[in-house]
Amino acid sequence: MDTNTKSIGELALEVPHAIAVLEKWRIDYCCHGQRSVAEACKDAGVTAEELLREIGTTPVTDDGRDWSSESLIALQDYIIDTHHVFTRQAMETITVLADKVAMRHGPSHPEVNRVHEIVTALVNDLGPHMMKEEMVLFPYVAALERGEQPANCFGTVRNPVRMMMIEHDAVGGLLRDLREATNDYRLPDDACLSFRALYERLAELEQDLHKHIHLENNVHFPRAVELEDHV
Repeated sequence: MDTNTKSIGELALEVPHAIAVLEKWRIDYCCHGQRSVAEACKDAGVTAEELLREIGTTPVTDDGRDWSSESLIALQDYIIDTHHVFTRQAMETITVLADKVAMRHGPSHPEVNRVHEIVTALVNDLGPHMMKEEMVLFPYVAALERGEQPANCFGTVRNPVRMMMIEHDAVGGLLRDLREATNDYRLPDDACLSFRALYERLAELEQDLHKHIHLENNVHFPRAVELEDHV
């Protein structure tokens, strides 16, 4: 593998079990998946050789499908049924926990007030974002794949794709802000069950969003643009 030309997003797509290592080492393969493996590793403070060696010794536990060869309709259904459903459920739980923890622990742990602010911004961003995908972008792409000529209000699929990627970058920034505000989800000694549950649910949401955004940025969006170009 030429780590100077192979992108980190391509690596995550071609070797799905590598995602566990990328998550562990905090290597961004979703929002900045276009970077080369070498560049992504350098930014994370590791060498490409170390990454490939670790991936090679990691048990293959991912039973994921090869989305590069499946239909876009199938991929969209998977994104909605798996990632969108999970995200909405997680946001509902996290909102309740963030409110509760900020109210009870804000005076002694001011960082949870910042967490509450970021969670609010994240919820406000993700809800409309997923709705736009489900109501506008995905139906248009599905119609294209069925060989139809769907009407639209955006000219070319490149425009909503560009907007979705901008919004993904914003979400990625909020996830990094949460990491900073929580000191990498490090709990204080006096953390109650709600405090622990909040940080655990946030970490789970972060990991799922990384996979979610990876599938869209590195698989769905490029294929949707290519599909429209050849209709």
